Formats: sequence, structure tokens, C-alpha cells
Amino acid sequence: MTAAVDPDRSAWDVIVLGGAAAGENAAQYASQFSGLSSVLVENSLLGGECSYWACMPSKALLRPVEVVDAAAQLPGVSAHLEAAEVLARRDTVINQLDDSSQISWALHTGIDVVRGYGRLAGERTVVVSRPDGSVRTLTAGHAVVVDTGSRPAVPDIPGLRAALPWTSRDVTTMREVPRRVVVLGGGVVACEAATWLRGLGASEVSVVYRGERLLTRQEPFAGTLVGQTLQDSGVHLHPGRSLSLVKRSDPRDTGHGHIHGGEISVTLDDGTIVVADELVVAAGRIPNTEDIGLDTVGLRPGGYLRVDDHQCVQNVGGTWLYAIGDVCGRALLTHMGKYQARIAGEVIAARARGSSDLPSSAAGHIGLPQVVFTDPEVGSAGMTEQEARDTGMDVEVAEYDLAALAGTYVMSAHYRGLAKLVVDRADDVVVGATFVGAGIAELVHSATTAIVGRIPVSTLWHVVPSYPTVSEIWLRLLETLRAQRRTADER
Repeated sequence: MTAAVDPDRSAWDVIVLGGAAAGENAAQYASQFSGLSSVLVENSLLGGECSYWACMPSKALLRPVEVVDAAAQLPGVSAHLEAAEVLARRDTVINQLDDSSQISWALHTGIDVVRGYGRLAGERTVVVSRPDGSVRTLTAGHAVVVDTGSRPAVPDIPGLRAALPWTSRDVTTMREVPRRVVVLGGGVVACEAATWLRGLGASEVSVVYRGERLLTRQEPFAGTLVGQTLQDSGVHLHPGRSLSLVKRSDPRDTGHGHIHGGEISVTLDDGTIVVADELVVAAGRIPNTEDIGLDTVGLRPGGYLRVDDHQCVQNVGGTWLYAIGDVCGRALLTHMGKYQARIAGEVIAARARGSSDLPSSAAGHIGLPQVVFTDPEVGSAGMTEQEARDTGMDVEVAEYDLAALAGTYVMSAHYRGLAKLVVDRADDVVVGATFVGAGIAELVHSATTAIVGRIPVSTLWHVVPSYPTVSEIWLRLLETLRAQRRTADER
């Protein structure tokens, strides 16, 4: 669909460079109540990585695997997967990689859309290279917001790039399930991909990662429990290992989601050789900032853009340039990028009307919620125990076995999970929480509320959970905390 924008128009109040989910939010919040005009400049699909190649397709692939696993835990219930139908539903979820509905939303909301590759060309100026080869220059009356996102990193390992491995875009939009797969990486993308690949029928899945455990940014028990379940399902884990050589017969660029050639041979640094039909590289991401004209505004191309708590880019004259989402490196999570966008949009609108009462994104980053949709799920908010201790905080922790709850027992007699609270003893507030287990995703928001709101533990004691639900874990954690304190007082 082509956006209905006057081809001769060149000026808007706000230009958003990149039309992913965060960029859409920035344009909306900057203009919806202020009367400011805004435009999205996008070279690919409006809606970005999350809508088509990350959050949405990955959850569409993981949900059926979760349902089948849950059914297997209940006597008298059975379920099975039809991989082709799961992939077809995934295609529906990502709207067949068609952004027409996104463009319709933008135009209906009063946000214009310009197709093409945008680059900064000086203060409040963006030059757009259009698909037909022409160039269009846009100027912003108030602000330019950078939302160019990030891309998968492919390490410089002998033979790896020549082998044309899959990245996250391939494994989320795969057209077929490889029989044998090697996954490089031990983070969120790697763990989720290994979960759905095995669940959808890959007979051999091997995960190679440098750390001694998976999900190293979470509490240690999270990676341990996820690793145990992956191994129980038949996934081969290779901790503490890296690749030294990759070879592939007949590598071919067959398009996203198709197997990229013949058999692939992966040599680990200990000499182990793993043969597979496809290799998935999930080894981090790189911000898309090399070719967006940063040099024209006095910044060095490449790397993350440093921002303040108003999402305004530092070391640029004035307050006209903002960055949100992956490019600012504060939290590579869609919901955090959208939060930053809402703050940036409101700041732009406030400054446009001359207000000095500006919202800040500092509080929201304290909560930092995240869910990893593996089996079991991993949900967290705030700091880990180690992160809290590293700040010099007087830390108090409480842990509780989720399997001991009535709410989880009715879900499965073989439930596996653990929960942990991290408390600032001096202020008596929760600063971190982690939940690992089936059905815990919705617990994360309550944890985020407690952390951002700095609700005292004494007040949380009166927040009564429903029975029998998984949210009863809050009561059990607080009871554990109370018991620990009484024991300490008696000493």
C-alpha cells in the first residue's frame, strides 16, 4: 500500500526516522494532543522487527508448543502439533508480511508516512532515498526521532558468514523446520528458538554458548531450569564452547526462512564436530547507526546513541534530536522502546508549547520487565541479586518453590519452578523479582508495579492474592521474608 502523502510536501513538526513500533508511538504521542504534525520515514515494513520478525512471530510459534506441553502434564488430556498449520497461523499473526494495516492506522491517526531510506543531513533535516531512485529532503520544525533499530550480529568466525547461516529473521519466519539445527548463543533468542524448533519437530537441536549457563542476565536458577527442560526434551547443550570453523556444502541465498544450502558442519573450539541442516546465529545485535548521517550532526557513525532521561541525544547542539528503542541501547526490548517513545513524544510536545515540566524515563527503567517464553517461562523485573549487591545496597532475598503452590499443583503434578524477591533492606522495598515456571508471565507486571511504585514490603503484605492462583507466590515470598527476619531478630 502506498501512503497518501503529498509528494511535494517537505516540512513537518516531527520526523521519525524509522517506523517500527516505537517510532509509531513517538509520532503518535508527539502529535495526538499537541496539534503538531508528524511523519514516519520507513524503508521496510511499518511496524518493524517486533511485528514481523521478532516478538509476534516467535510467540505464535511458542504458544502451540506450550499448549502441547501443558496437555502432556494433565491425565486425560492430549494434544499434538501440526507444524504446517502452526507456520500458517504464524503467517496470519504477521499479516503475511504486509504492512497495509499499519499504514492505514498511521494515516487514520493523522501520522504521515514516507517510504524510503532516511539519513540525517544536518540539524532537523532528513534526506530520503526513495525506491524509484529519487531523493527527497524533509525538514522538522521541532524534532527528529531516531528509531532505526538493530540487526543480528554475525561473529567473524572462519566460514560462518560464507555459510549464510540463519539469523533471528529466518528462524521466526521459517518456511520449513530443519531436521538438524545448531543454535549459536545462550540468550533469549537462542533459548526461545531452541524451544520451538524442538517442539515443532526438529529431531536434533544443539545449542552452543560461551557461558557456563544460559540466560546469563537473569538470576542463575533461571538458566539452570531452562537448560534442564531443554535437555529433558532432547536438546544437546554445549556450555562454555564457541565455534572455530564452519563449513557448508553449496551455500545458497534462498530467502528468509528457507534452508540456505546443503549440509553444514560446525567445529567447536574443543574439536567436537556437529553436522546439521541449518545453523541459527543468535549472538547479540548491532544498532543500525552506521549509515544514518550521524556525521552531519557531529556524531561518530555506529554504536549506540547516548541519551538523557528525556530520550534526547547527547553531544548534539540543542534539544531537537531524540533516540528510542534499540539504537539508544538502554534496554533492547520492544515494550521499553515503546515506553521511551511515549516519553520522547510527550517531551517534544511539551517543549513545543514552551513547558519546562518534562516527563522522564528514569522511573520506567528501574522496573525493566521482561518475559522469556521458554519452557519454563522466565519473568523478571528490576535487578538481580548480584546487580543489587554491585550497587552497594544492603540486600535481603527470599526464594520459594513455585511447585508448592496450590495454583501450580492444579496445573501439573510435575510442575517445576522457582521465585525470588530482592529487597533493599534500608528502604524495605522490592528492587528485583524473578519467576521461573509455567504460566508466570502475568506475574511480571505486579512485580514491576511494586518496584517502580516503591511499595513498602509492609504494604505488600495487605495485597491479598486470589486462591488458587500462581499469584499466591507473592504471599509465600513475603511469608518467607517475614520468617527470615524473625529468625534474625531472635539471634
